[in-house]
Amino acid sequence: MIDMSVEEGQPLGYLLHRVATALRSEVTDAVLEPLGLTFPQYICMRILDHSPGRSNAELARDVNVSPQAMNMVVRGLQDRGLVDRPASVSAGRSLPAELTRDGRALLARIDSGVREAERNVLAPLNERDRSQFRRLLAELG
Repeated sequence: MIDMSVEEGQPLGYLLHRVATALRSEVTDAVLEPLGLTFPQYICMRILDHSPGRSNAELARDVNVSPQAMNMVVRGLQDRGLVDRPASVSAGRSLPAELTRDGRALLARIDSGVREAERNVLAPLNERDRSQFRRLLAELG
């Protein structure tokens, strides 16, 4: 939990980083580690759920990591049967990734834990403020 009342005068990037770090830690510790997942794997799965068929390069840009790092993330998900990519494509080199049925099922199971982690991180805010915070972030992103 972050006491943002003492942080009012801080730059926005710093404040967003603090919130993101707190949320990442809460989600990782409480939800992902027990399932043997990393936060980058979760984010990759979330992106593929929203935008199936993304290439490794597109996923790397989405997450702001190197293509090599994203390849390790996707390969780890493939090894667990959570993501599928074709062995080859008829044109070009990019292999579109998609969640498997098991990947979609696991993501659905994770959602309640992620929501609980979000509630914990945003606990200092009342329900109206939490809702407004989400709306404002959605408008910006």
